[in-house]
Formats: sequence, C-alpha cells, structure tokens
Amino acid sequence: MPSLNPYLSFRTQARDAMTFYQSVFGGELTIDTFAGFEGMVQDPAEQDLVMHAQLTSPEGFVLMGADTPSGMPYSAPAGISVSVSGDDEASLQGFWDKLSDGGTVVMPFDTPPWGGRFGMLTDRFGIDWMIALNASPEAA
Repeated sequence: MPSLNPYLSFRTQARDAMTFYQSVFGGELTIDTFAGFEGMVQDPAEQDLVMHAQLTSPEGFVLMGADTPSGMPYSAPAGISVSVSGDDEASLQGFWDKLSDGGTVVMPFDTPPWGGRFGMLTDRFGIDWMIALNASPEAA
C-alpha cells in the first residue's frame, strides 16, 4: 500500500533536526550520510551531511529528511506545514510543548471556533507545524 510521508529539506541541520524530532515523537531514527555512498558530493567536507534520515514513531508516523550539499540549490521550506492530529489530547499537548521549545508560536494551542484544540508554530529549525485535537462528537 502506498504511503504519504513528509520529507524535510535542510541545508546542514538535518541530523540535529531529526534527532530533535526523535525526542518529540520517540521511535527509531536511521541516518545515512553522503560518506556512505561514494561520489555523492563534490566537497569532501560535506561527507558527513545527511543524505537520508528516517524517523518511524511508535504511532506509525514516518518523517524523513536530508541535508542539501552546497553544490545543489536550496530554498528553506515555505508554504507547507506538517500536521499532526488525533484524539489523544495528552500526546498532542506533549508534541506541542516539545516542538514549540525554541520555536515561534504562530497560533496558540487553544480552542478554535470549530471545537477541539488547534495551534500553529514554527520550530527551531524553521519547519511549520499544525497540531490539532479533533473536536468531540458531542461538540459538533
């Protein structure tokens, strides 16, 4: 069965970012560097950059990321957010608290007009997130 997974691009912060996301979501993190694949970068100083990282959380989230060597064009992610939603308020609050640490809250994690809870933030690595607690059926 196909899956849809966010793949985050960084200039040189993929290792720090993916390790941070592991501290937020838990799970298993694998990191492959350019050094593991001969001839993948021009600059030997960039061999330890992340060619591919994958975090698989206990909930089944799959988040991927990579660095972009200096010889390739790079634009910081814009116009897209990673969204995490569900019914487990304690888990979502925990994700919110950890992701917002060192980041910028755009909209506090609070009760919106449609019910439940919702918030938006940009984390310390410049990635935009939306966290949403589903509204209870009684509130609809």
